[in-house]
Formats: sequence, structure tokens, C-alpha cells
Amino acid sequence: MRIRATVVAAASGALALSAFAVPASQAAQQDGAHAAIAHLTGAAQDIAKDHAAPATPSAKRSALAAAANKPAVITKASVNGGKPVVVTATETKSRKVPFSVTATDASGVAVAVAGLWSGTNANSFDPDADSVACKVVNKTTTTCTGIVTIKPTQLKNVDATSWHVLAVAFGNDDNPDVDEPGLNESASTVKFQRASQLTVDATPEPVKKGKTVTVTGKLSRANWETNKNAGYGTQSVKLQFRKKTSTAYTTVKTVKTSSTGTLKTTVTASVDGYYRWSFAGTATTPAVSATGDAIDVK
Repeated sequence: MRIRATVVAAASGALALSAFAVPASQAAQQDGAHAAIAHLTGAAQDIAKDHAAPATPSAKRSALAAAANKPAVITKASVNGGKPVVVTATETKSRKVPFSVTATDASGVAVAVAGLWSGTNANSFDPDADSVACKVVNKTTTTCTGIVTIKPTQLKNVDATSWHVLAVAFGNDDNPDVDEPGLNESASTVKFQRASQLTVDATPEPVKKGKTVTVTGKLSRANWETNKNAGYGTQSVKLQFRKKTSTAYTTVKTVKTSSTGTLKTTVTASVDGYYRWSFAGTATTPAVSATGDAIDVK
């Protein structure tokens, strides 16, 4: 893949300039971001070449003359519709998630694509060239959609964070070999989250009215480095109950998980119904509720 030096500089100049004034660890992250942005920009150039009309000698001269023109402008971009990308502990197959980019250019837009990069991960996730489809909105604006390929095996636990959506667009009068693309290093963001699980067990069953019911459970989430689930400690989780004759759960109390993610509390038996634990989620871990466990009160 050929990437022009000026394109790389345009894609990561701010990162490169600031690298001299930060600690080595942060500078390393910036180097990784620099590489990811450059890689994604190069991928966008290749896609633009595939979508460009065959150039005639006059078209080539026009493209060269257009080098001084302003690049296309990204007006909107998203990956996965802005919804978090939730990845389990055992996923190994590549995941396809949708992207959408809207861009404008005086000459119209030839193609626009999006990819993902993160300062915590030197890898980037690329658009699938064969998936790109563009729809003209008007003579200057086009929306392109397609697929970004995510590789779960490249994720570490620190990658459960907000990833940047890099958007790149070329105008109809641009030559990807010559002209700078329209570029936004962080047109939007999308969260990557470690999939969560929650269990519940209410005992004894059956139980006499007025007697004690013990409710236990465990909150766990994906560990992308061990490919197993691990307990999620010191998290607030709601114990909820619904009567057998109802469809709505109400919160009874809030309990914190142990250091290993376990939960335990007691309540007084009153009527037949279902107990469950419900976790509201965090930035790195999605919300989850256990399937209700029935309790039979005699």
C-alpha cells in the first residue's frame, strides 16, 4: 500500500508535534495512533482509486490542477450507528459492523469511508473495500455506507474505551495519487465494551411466608486477554422483585459485588414471584439483568 508522505503528515501532524512534550508512554501511544491514522488513510486512498472513473490525459491534468483546491469536508460519520461494540471473551472470528460517512465537495464526492483507531491500540480496523456504496444527496453532498472489519483477537482489556472514527473523503475532481483527501481524525467515537453476564439464585424454594430468602449471584465480564469471563468487583447491583401476577420489576435494595464479583443478600418472603439482579453498566461494560429466579411462598 503506497501512502504519500504529505497525506501521512496531514493525518497525524498534531500528534507528531506534541510527542516531544509528553512522557515516553504517552509518546508511544501517539506513535501508535500516528501509524493507525496513516494506515487507514492509505486504505481510503486505495478504495478511492477503485471507485474513481478511468482517467483520461485531460482528466489527469484537471486532477493535478485541482491539488490546490480545498479537500472534501466530512459533515457526519458513524460506526455501528454510534452504539457500543460489545465483544465476548471467546470471539475469534472477525466482526462486520456498519459505517456511514456524509461528505461535501464543490465537485461532488467520489467516495467516503470510515475506519477505527485508538490511542491504546497500535492496530486499526479498516473499511471493507468491496462493501462501500455511495448515494448522492445533491450535487455537492454524498453519503457512503459500508463495513468496518473488527478483529476481536487484537483486543486487550485496555481497549474497552472510546475508539475514534476516522473519516476520509475524495471529491470527484481529486486524484487519490496526487490530492489530499478530506480528513477528520475523530469525526465521532464509538465505545468498545467487554460483554457482561449476571446470574441469580434465590433459596430456599419453596419457603414459608415471613421466612428469610437468601439471594446470591455473580457479575462477570469478558477478559479479552485470557478469553474467559472474570468477576467484576465492587460494582453496585440492584436486587429486583416482581410478583408472579405482574410483569414489572421493582428494586428492593442495592448491593455491591465482592472483589470477585459475587453477590449475596437476604430478604423476607411475602408472595410468589421472581428475584433478579440488575446491573446498570459502566463505560467499559454494558448493562445486564439476570433471568428472574422463581420463589414459591407457602
